[in-house]
Amino acid sequence: MTRDFEGKTEQEAIDNAAKELSLDRENFDVEIVDPGKKGFFKKSNVKIRIHLHNDKNIEPKKVQRSEPVVPAKNENDFEKSVIDFVKNVIEKMGYSAEVQIAYRKDNKLGLNIVSSNSAIIIGKKGKNLDALQLLANVYAGQLDNTKKIIVDAENYRIRHEEQLVRMAYRTAVQVKKTRKSKLLEPMNPFERRLIHTALNDVVDVETKSEGEGLYKQVRIIYKGSSQRSSDSSVSSRDDLL
Repeated sequence: MTRDFEGKTEQEAIDNAAKELSLDRENFDVEIVDPGKKGFFKKSNVKIRIHLHNDKNIEPKKVQRSEPVVPAKNENDFEKSVIDFVKNVIEKMGYSAEVQIAYRKDNKLGLNIVSSNSAIIIGKKGKNLDALQLLANVYAGQLDNTKKIIVDAENYRIRHEEQLVRMAYRTAVQVKKTRKSKLLEPMNPFERRLIHTALNDVVDVETKSEGEGLYKQVRIIYKGSSQRSSDSSVSSRDDLL
């Protein structure tokens, strides 16, 4: 199923599609039909085509959580300080929450936030959660710069990873059908690495990041077996370096 939508910008067109179809962005693929043209007095709208499909020819691999889950007991001074810091930041946001240790593995400390306001704490596309994690790592780095803090709530991160992988496989199916490349929405380095890795073994498809700055876009490209070049693996792994 396909539908066309318009907007002053690509993002506005995507938002219009998501709102009218009552779907999350992960549930459809976007094809740019007309990027819009600048005229003397105004700029024409961006036109996009939304692809909804249920192709089962490619099955995504399930994202596995490798970190062992442990009870939140016997925190040492470092762990207690980081937990208190995260709780204090959430309280300053105007919400109450319990912060528990989810796992300890190597130099990683996983924290889980339990709150009746978890949806707000997670934020749109996990942006609030990412901000909390960034602050927690800055604070933790002042105490022990060998530790990395992972902040989660309601298993959002593993669910988000699974959604990204499913979306990547659906888009790869569409690319193989149409033989036209597709550009995904901007993602952070971790999300891009996830896409590159998930599609690394898909025949006749390669991935490449485009753009500048932290949030780049991944382009999924059709590369028939006869067209596959020896350097294709390099372009698909720019975020793995």
